[in-house]
Formats: sequence, structure tokens, C-alpha cells
Amino acid sequence: MQANDWKEKLNSLANSSSEMKEEIEKIRNQEKTHAPECNKQHFRIELDKAGRKGKQATLITGFEGEEDDLKELAAELKKLCGVGGSTRNGEILIQGDLRKKISDLLIQKGHKVKVC
Repeated sequence: MQANDWKEKLNSLANSSSEMKEEIEKIRNQEKTHAPECNKQHFRIELDKAGRKGKQATLITGFEGEEDDLKELAAELKKLCGVGGSTRNGEILIQGDLRKKISDLLIQKGHKVKVC
């Protein structure tokens, strides 16, 4: 009988583990539905030269969402523009004056953009 006891305990643990996995998936799916939609983003694009010894940089502000999504968007913009850049404090910094190109790309993706 002892052999059956540990088998029953193992089966109950396995069943509870699969139930926990299902619950985790439900929670993850709910979190995804609560994320802001991409077409509801309002970006402000401006030229910034302060603290860069006269070199120009395009600053994109107004992002709402997770830090990972911000980094993903920044990587995509840098790749499409063929330049470097960074992210910090919810802002994307792209090297050079690329306001027009970046605004066109963001509008194409369904975002609202204000160029300053």
C-alpha cells in the first residue's frame, strides 16, 4: 500500500502543477490585453543638442508601456534608420536629425506623432 500512496501523491502534485501552469497562462494573457494599444500612443519627436557638444540627436518621448517594449521599439527605429541610439527614463534617443524619417515610420505603425 505504501507504493500506491507515493504514486497517488506524485499524481496529485503533477495535476496541481499543470493547473498552476494554466493559471499562470491565464494571468499572462490578461496582462497582455491590458497593455496600451500601439495606435493609442502619442509620441513627441524633437531635435536635441544640449550636452552633446553641438551634435544633433532625435529625442522621442511619450511612450507608455513596459521597458522591454520601449527597448524593442528603439532597436527597430535604430535598425531602420541605420544609426545608434539609446533608451532611458521612458525616452528614446536616436543619433542625428532624423525627425522626418522617424515620424514617417511611427505614423506607418499607427502611432500619433507631433514633431517639434
